[in-house]
Amino acid sequence: MHYLVFIVPIWLLYLMLTGNWALNNIVVGLILALIVTGLARPAKRPFAWRRLPDALVATLLYLGRLLGELLVSGVQVARIVLSPSLPIKPGIIAIPSQCESDLGVALSAHAITLTPGEMVVEIDERRVMYTHVLDVSDADARVAEAQQVRRDLLSRIFA
Repeated sequence: MHYLVFIVPIWLLYLMLTGNWALNNIVVGLILALIVTGLARPAKRPFAWRRLPDALVATLLYLGRLLGELLVSGVQVARIVLSPSLPIKPGIIAIPSQCESDLGVALSAHAITLTPGEMVVEIDERRVMYTHVLDVSDADARVAEAQQVRRDLLSRIFA
């Protein structure tokens, strides 16, 4: 029964995004919502309505932070690429995710990979993300600080 809390919003989101309310699309949307929910297997836990405002604020802050990081690092990568000397020192750094949930680790890795010039290449069983960066000279401190902020926001969202 707790799966309905996930199936119905996914199904409605699909219908709103497609804008097609034909019977066959309604059935396809329901089947896709069932498959996504079955693959995700959301944990059964009580929903705390008192946490909702904080989770919504944290979600908006997370999205704003992510967009800001994308903009800044996009400009940095463009500057590196357009520089005649190509000033990069590529390498792989280890970033501990420190997230309790698999979803938090996945979203954190996704945020890192979306950022131009950085890409998570592996996540080990200890939830350490091995990330390729264009410039390892100052990446440890910068990425660790960004990861701390992401982790704090994701814990507020998914706690």
